[in-house]
Amino acid sequence: MINSNKFSDKKILLIDKEEKNKNDRTWCFWEKDAGCFESIVYKSWHGLHFISDHSDIALDISPYKYKMIRGIDFYDYCFNRIQTQSNITILHGEVSYLAENNFRPSLNGNMLNIQNAIVFNSIYIPSSSQKTSFHFKQHFKGWIIETDEPIFDPGNATLMDFRVDQSLGTTFVYVLPFSSNKALVEYTLFNKILMSSDEYDVQLKLYIERFLGSPRFKILEEEMGMIPMTSETFAGFKNGMFNIGTAGGQTKASTGYTFKFIQKQADSIVRQMLADQHPAKKNPTPKRFLFYDNTLLHILSEEQLPGKKIFEHLFRRNKASSVFKFLDNESSLSEELRIINSLPKKIFIQAGAKEFVRLFF
Repeated sequence: MINSNKFSDKKILLIDKEEKNKNDRTWCFWEKDAGCFESIVYKSWHGLHFISDHSDIALDISPYKYKMIRGIDFYDYCFNRIQTQSNITILHGEVSYLAENNFRPSLNGNMLNIQNAIVFNSIYIPSSSQKTSFHFKQHFKGWIIETDEPIFDPGNATLMDFRVDQSLGTTFVYVLPFSSNKALVEYTLFNKILMSSDEYDVQLKLYIERFLGSPRFKILEEEMGMIPMTSETFAGFKNGMFNIGTAGGQTKASTGYTFKFIQKQADSIVRQMLADQHPAKKNPTPKRFLFYDNTLLHILSEEQLPGKKIFEHLFRRNKASSVFKFLDNESSLSEELRIINSLPKKIFIQAGAKEFVRLFF
């Protein structure tokens, strides 16, 4: 909106729970070209590996690069731009929404008088009414470690390492090297039950000992997070508000990736507003991609096939660039059929039939 120079006559209020002044997370994503946040990409990799019990697959990701942006760099970049705009006000605090037709938020217990506003909501509240939907959590803890010896290849990252225990559900570690002795090591699970912080620590330490050669290291930073993975149906417009981000269905249900989908949605919204149109009230994700995601969650929920096996089939039998395109919801139907054909057919057909009926009828 700032870059368009078309909204300077509009008052914009940004309400957030807290100030963004800590490096509390990282965003990782694949991208072909330079994106709008290219100037703050902290590190990118041309080479990725997929590792399972008996295989280490070097992934050809061309023409993509795998990129990482640190939270603090993102916050600083955005708020430095925002603070140059006299028409944008920022408020911090807890929010509750009231009044569908006349948006009046209560902020820290105090009512704000806001009228005739276009309201965008990014607060995700899981649905309690959609009993047929699947609800998983992608939860993780990561350490940025520095080792005494050079043990990493800075040009190659590990996208998924499934050699860790799978008894709690789909579980893997990814390793993103910044230099020969510094890397982010992140332990990730897809299931329904969160762990204590200490339990993640145990698994991170065990992975470093078993698979990184038990190096002497120190922990420089750590991060924890949780991303919802659900087949829940998201409303683009509800209670007088346009839903964006995770609340607007922009978290990929089968992977948890969100960063690029939010950018696509934001770009679409701004283009519509520049054309003097109201933003679309529908979830912009094509239904066939929701069907693919829901089918995977169905299989994981019913424990019909381990996630480890599913991702191994994907990356062993397809070019990584084709998988990335598919997971970006940018593939053609013929490309999708080739991807689907590489997966265990009987299990996916049975699950897919049930999800097809649920989604389309």
